Amino acid sequence: METLALILAGGRGSRLDILSENRVKPAVPFGGKYRIVDFTLSNCTNSGIFDIAILTQYLPLSLNEHIGVGKPWDLDRRDSSLALLQPYKEWYAGTADAVLQNIEYIKRKNPKYTLILSGDHIYKMDYSKMIKFHKEKKTKLTIAVQPVPWEDTHRFGILTSDENNKIIKFSEKPKNADSNLASMGIYVFNTDALLEALETVKHPNLDFGKHIIPHLMGETDLYTYVYEDFWQDVGTYDSYLEANLNLTATVDKIQMDMYDRAWKIHTKSEELPPVKVGSKATINQALLSNGCIIAGNVKRSVLSPGVIIHPGATVLNSVILNDTEVFPGAYIENAIIDKRCKILENVIIGDGNDLTPNIDNPELLSSGINVVGNGVTIPKGTIIKRNCRIFKTAKFDNTVIESGSTLK
Repeated sequence: METLALILAGGRGSRLDILSENRVKPAVPFGGKYRIVDFTLSNCTNSGIFDIAILTQYLPLSLNEHIGVGKPWDLDRRDSSLALLQPYKEWYAGTADAVLQNIEYIKRKNPKYTLILSGDHIYKMDYSKMIKFHKEKKTKLTIAVQPVPWEDTHRFGILTSDENNKIIKFSEKPKNADSNLASMGIYVFNTDALLEALETVKHPNLDFGKHIIPHLMGETDLYTYVYEDFWQDVGTYDSYLEANLNLTATVDKIQMDMYDRAWKIHTKSEELPPVKVGSKATINQALLSNGCIIAGNVKRSVLSPGVIIHPGATVLNSVILNDTEVFPGAYIENAIIDKRCKILENVIIGDGNDLTPNIDNPELLSSGINVVGNGVTIPKGTIIKRNCRIFKTAKFDNTVIESGSTLK
């Protein structure tokens, strides 16, 4: 085997809060009919990589059910392999520790190269080009990087490289960076070098950025592979909503084209009927999935399969997940609504201009977004202002939910 891909898909995704309460972050729906992990999986198969292991941990059921035997990605063939690997001794304590705990699997597969990927980013990338670059440089490790705004460098592992892309410095989340090349968490290793580093470097929370990369830098020349197309970590409510809504942009403004027939994004799809649009519906700049029934008003929003928008209901700048029903007279603005919710008559979600941050967790919600959890029924006439979190177990004791509230 030449290349084995390991997809790290076990992160809790705590910043997605309600959306990752009952599912791991890579299993969170995205772009209507997809899951976040679909993009990394599709990148692999579109790049000609059909030997893949997915390292899961927290709440794996939803992810396991979605991936199954990998048929949507053509991974159920005789000449391909797909494994779902869970921790069997103790929780993964770091990105490299997750790989270390599965080191026997890697040895058994015995690939020449090991491709390490994250399962929770949205992007389209041909990994074969990066592997070709890695071979040409005759290096032990190549790290994919992307230029980021200088004000964001403190959030990433930052690499400084010379004119030949050789890494001359690595800084983990520096306060004052001398480069804006951020690690994308995508690594091509010579497998023998990866195994040596995993078995040599000792740390209870073994991490690629903090431990493995510095170790290899002390031994040999490493290289960066610069990737400048669209790539986004949708790990916050703001980035999740923004990335979804960008998919509704006009052709000249869209950042990632999902309609490219040469690079399809594959997924497990339900067999649902086509979208149905009523005689009085108005739809503007929207992404609608199979099984949707639209009889109301939808503008700049993304609707997942099976969503029903009744006559007189309005959805604006929002993401509505599977099988949610929005009843007549309801108004939804700047919201993320999870699966199987019922937004009853004359409910308002996103009322007024009070942007008081969420009181329980101001870092999660401060821009005016409201988030409603899986299976919530919002009673008739309820008014929800801004930056509110509505959990599955919420009780509605008041008709007006003030800005910054959390209902559990």
